[in-house]
Amino acid sequence: MFQQEAGLARIQGLMIDMDGTLCRGWEVIEGAPEFIAELNEAGMPYVLLTNNSSASRESYLHKMRTLGFPVGMENILSSTTATLLFLQEERPGKSVYPLGTPDFMAELEASGIEVSDDAPIVLLAFDRSITYEKINRAYQLLKDGAELVCTHPDQLCPTEDGYDVDIGPFITLFQSLLEIEPVVVGKPNRLMAEMSARHMGVALEGLAMIGDRLYTDMRMAVENDLTSILVLSGEAEAGELEGSTLKPDLVLGSVRDLLGAFKNTGQ
Repeated sequence: MFQQEAGLARIQGLMIDMDGTLCRGWEVIEGAPEFIAELNEAGMPYVLLTNNSSASRESYLHKMRTLGFPVGMENILSSTTATLLFLQEERPGKSVYPLGTPDFMAELEASGIEVSDDAPIVLLAFDRSITYEKINRAYQLLKDGAELVCTHPDQLCPTEDGYDVDIGPFITLFQSLLEIEPVVVGKPNRLMAEMSARHMGVALEGLAMIGDRLYTDMRMAVENDLTSILVLSGEAEAGELEGSTLKPDLVLGSVRDLLGAFKNTGQ
């Protein structure tokens, strides 16, 4: 009954935000591990999503398992993973000039995508080791016709002490210097949903997004006609919905309110 009333019966796969939805930093949101366990038992495909491209999938897997979530590597999908999948499927055989952290570079190397100083693609990720030389080399390549592919569009990256400058200002920098239209993969862009669907092996229209942010999580779902489930356990507050054009299909206190919703679905 709950499934039918909430419009959840048609869902074939779930995209689930992590911070603010399943946990707050290293604090587990009550009922979240049990919710994930129910998805496993029901055979419901899902991925845990993050736009942060500075850390590896292994580090996210380690964190979630340490917090008590029964997840595997196949359940972790970062903007890095989605971007590398996009490059492998949509730009096969093309090399990249990357800007990213050591963790990002390790994932790039493991993907088999070639790295070159004269690549036809500039691959921009969150990069705490960025230098003038890197920025300038990327500019020269873009000026000569290279394509700009970005892992995500975030302006700021949340940290334990506040926020750090993220990838967004660098996208703006290159756009201000050159008339280019970058390919941006991460939330709220459609490509993140498309890569999630491919990763899970389900139809795009059968996806639902569970998250705590209106301008990324809910925007991606609403603008692509996906089922949208907003939880008020993180950033978004109920009052924000009144003045927002983004109207989620379902608004809940937390994922704890979804316990039982997908149990024994037979997916």
